[in-house]
Amino acid sequence: MAGITLYHNPRCSKSREALALLEEAGAKVRVRRYLDEPLDATELEALIQRLEGDLPTLVRRNESEWKQREADADDPRQVVEALLAHPRILQRPIADDGRRAIIGRPPEAIRALLD
Repeated sequence: MAGITLYHNPRCSKSREALALLEEAGAKVRVRRYLDEPLDATELEALIQRLEGDLPTLVRRNESEWKQREADADDPRQVVEALLAHPRILQRPIADDGRRAIIGRPPEAIRALLD
């Protein structure tokens, strides 16, 4: 089984559930605490290319940092700029196998990477 990177915030219950689900399935998981090790612009752009789902789902749009920017969630450049400035508005968890990236909301959605 190929490795899966989990963009993880251990304080988030959904993120903890996703990690447990991957571990129980025997997946080789690389945990990346994106608040401690933020993604750079190149990594964010590549993640957007692999993202399954609409671009606006990548951002926690209810957070004040996003609202204050008045950015367009459908514009990849604006999304990347916002995430570079405020890594905490990255939706979580995200499971990424290098070909596809899936937001784990609900955590069970990441099972698609295990098939």
